[in-house]
Amino acid sequence: MSGHSKWATTKHKKAVVDARRAKSWAKLIKNIEVAAKLGGADLQGNPTLFDAVLKAKKTSVPKDNIDRAIKRGAGIGGEAVEYASIMYEGYGPNGVAFLIECLTDNKNRAAAEVRTALSRNGGTLADPGSVAYNFSRKGVIVVPSEGTTEDDVMLAVLEAGAEEVEPHGDGFGVITEASDLVTVRSARRRPAR
Repeated sequence: MSGHSKWATTKHKKAVVDARRAKSWAKLIKNIEVAAKLGGADLQGNPTLFDAVLKAKKTSVPKDNIDRAIKRGAGIGGEAVEYASIMYEGYGPNGVAFLIECLTDNKNRAAAEVRTALSRNGGTLADPGSVAYNFSRKGVIVVPSEGTTEDDVMLAVLEAGAEEVEPHGDGFGVITEASDLVTVRSARRRPAR
């Protein structure tokens, strides 16, 4: 029983839900702004922006907020954001190599936080270039195998620019260059004539 007012209980529950939603939306908007700043405002030419907008739409971020974030990120209309994407390299326990990608508005604070997180967990921050040669940026798409054969997937995605198709759990993993991710993901098999 909530006393005399049922609204008192509802108000507190609603405040918690609204705070969580606001935090989630702020993070998604920040990702959209950064993606637009780094790759431009074109959704088809910027796969990072495309993914960020898709995630925001799934979380019910209003379209106006998404459009404003794209404009702010791309510098359209006078407003501009000042986020920087930084890549740190490090070693974890037993010499495991790490690439740590950060998005920040303060490079000094980010470096200190990454260094602290690594050292508290048995790792060290490495010099630039000492780990990065072990990694390459690729796009990975997981296709469920429901009603689809590996040949069907291969025919559809190889024409669109995919590099490799391999079994992955209950489906297939399609590996592609990061720049071709949107094109390969939207590929459909053309019917045989």
